[in-house]
Amino acid sequence: MLSPAPKNAPLDAALFRRKLSTWYRAHARVLPWRNVTDPYRTWLSEVMLQQTRVAAVIEHYQHFLRRFPTILALALAPEAEVLASWSGLGYYRRARMLHKAAKFVTEELGGALPSTSVELRTLPGIGEYTSAAIASIAFGESIAVVDGNVERVLLRLTGRPEKRDASGRAFVQQQASALVPNRRISKRANAAGDHNQAMMELGATICLPKAPLCLNCPVYSMCRTRGEHLTPPRKVQLSRPAAYLLSLRKRGTNTEVLLQLRTEDASLMPGMYELPPLPQDSVQGREPMLRLRHAITNTNYYVQVYAPSGPQDRGLRRSVPAAKNDLHWIQTNRLATRPLTGLTRKVLQRLGVMTVHLPKLPATKTPSHPA
Repeated sequence: MLSPAPKNAPLDAALFRRKLSTWYRAHARVLPWRNVTDPYRTWLSEVMLQQTRVAAVIEHYQHFLRRFPTILALALAPEAEVLASWSGLGYYRRARMLHKAAKFVTEELGGALPSTSVELRTLPGIGEYTSAAIASIAFGESIAVVDGNVERVLLRLTGRPEKRDASGRAFVQQQASALVPNRRISKRANAAGDHNQAMMELGATICLPKAPLCLNCPVYSMCRTRGEHLTPPRKVQLSRPAAYLLSLRKRGTNTEVLLQLRTEDASLMPGMYELPPLPQDSVQGREPMLRLRHAITNTNYYVQVYAPSGPQDRGLRRSVPAAKNDLHWIQTNRLATRPLTGLTRKVLQRLGVMTVHLPKLPATKTPSHPA
């Protein structure tokens, strides 16, 4: 087995890029937002992929594009429809900013997405990471893209511990920038975009946070860590109980479910529908019809869902603290068109109230093995 690269040995950037590029061409996952020519699709995928698993994004990405195939279609849509199509992905501010930016591009920029990272930063909701990703992948700009996967690869490659401060971020950005192919010397127009995607792919599939697959790594011989690197302790997950009401009724041939609409000035998920929350003291001694865990950022919610046991059981309904004007009966066959919170969607699907749409995963390449 090869020993780790010397700590002070300079990194051969050209050799690193060749090894990474060869591996990426052979092993990259087939994903619907790769090898596309429409910058809007690249933009959409990068926004959706923020803090979200690839498998979850695939289904939503394809559904979202069927509903809003162009920037113009997105800009002209009501925000509620955009949120409904986004429901289940979480972090709904992303959808609101995407919609707001689409309007700006349509009204102020003639419908054309800016082609440089500097110009892209002027759009609502587009920060340093997203602007670099769009500019390099969609337009070929020679700029580094640094997400959590890329940071992990670079820290292990250079033998550095993780530092969550300005100096740590500056070091990672400097290392990433030094490896990006320069447009002036590269023979391929989109070399920078391919390189950035390869770096993210390496971190997502090989250089894993725990138990990295080092022996499958194309740059194993250049790595100074060979395994997990030193990281600061993570924040302790908080745990909180939560109780919700599931109330259904029949209206002719239709079934309706009672939902609460969060106010527009709510600090979290404004304008979204959810199952009516119940006070903890109102469910003492009752048996829930469903228990599940739902994580939001650093909090684990231990959720219990309760349903009235019959028409005579009105106490549970009366214990809902929401104002009457905030409660709405929604036909179950129209739930997919309403902006539901991720937890509400999960509960309604788990209980069979709402149809589950399974994601259609693309076929993956079969890894090639040397003879």
